[in-house]
Amino acid sequence: MKHISILALHDATINSIDSSYQMLSRVNDFLRYQGKQAFYTVEIVGLENSVKLGRGLYRVTVDKTIHHVAKTDVAIIPLLCGDFAKALQSNEGYADWLIRQYNMGAELVTLCVGSFFLASTGLLNGRSCAVHWAAKNEFESLFPQVSLIEDRIITDEAGIYTCAGGYSYLNLLLYVIEKHLGREISILASKMFEIDIDRKSQNPFRIFMGQKRHEDKEILSAQDFIERNPTELLNIEEICTMVSLGRRTFERRFKKCTGNSVAAYIQRVKVEFAKKQLESTTDTINEIVYNVGYDNIDAFRKVFKKYTDLTPLDYRRRYYTAPY
Repeated sequence: MKHISILALHDATINSIDSSYQMLSRVNDFLRYQGKQAFYTVEIVGLENSVKLGRGLYRVTVDKTIHHVAKTDVAIIPLLCGDFAKALQSNEGYADWLIRQYNMGAELVTLCVGSFFLASTGLLNGRSCAVHWAAKNEFESLFPQVSLIEDRIITDEAGIYTCAGGYSYLNLLLYVIEKHLGREISILASKMFEIDIDRKSQNPFRIFMGQKRHEDKEILSAQDFIERNPTELLNIEEICTMVSLGRRTFERRFKKCTGNSVAAYIQRVKVEFAKKQLESTTDTINEIVYNVGYDNIDAFRKVFKKYTDLTPLDYRRRYYTAPY
């Protein structure tokens, strides 16, 4: 038996709390159908008896306050919404309890951007963490001591689980169920809740947004130029001349500000442009590849797959919608 504490964090999303409660409770039903004992005791716990969620849109009545939970086996940290800085401040009261539970052996299951709260406790320092691609830049600026994993959906390290964006937390819950009860029960939960199992990467969903939270005017100008010219064959020396910087200085500052080399940034802008064309036009893949400045189809296919985990053809099959 494992005791599950789903934290009713202030400004958490109601769906992440309820989904966790429903899935883990339903697993108990699956076990009973097989003539086995229930495995989970699932409770929603909070700082107060009643907690506002989702920017005040909802209110949940908890089963217990954290002061009445001396020990738990698994603490689930739900998604947060709204202003992260405000959410972290309003949930400070959970930190000591969560650290104490982890030090007593509890597993910590962090759903998507709930990782902002977990990171604020220091428990992720020096450890890996997955986070939604759209929250990457903000997370890195707030918690530089955390090792951010960009490609995988799930991380599992020292009893701490994290997951990347949105509803991928359902995959994390399946993953945890498998660790506790085995593959058979996880597959059964996948089928009953109709969740694709073993989804490992968020790359097919990622939208490239260049890091622009810096004040280097020359680099911002270069980024803007690259993004406005996705179909051009760009020359790095010409960009250096345009922003009046030597190549070594330019490349060093560009990498520091954006986290990408100039060449990688150009590639990612071209891939993003190609994705839009694959989603919305009937142009052939060869035409799209030539339009973004590549004359070698195989070379572009490798670049495209590097950033999306899909070939251009697979991407079109997944996302193209024919006009009515």
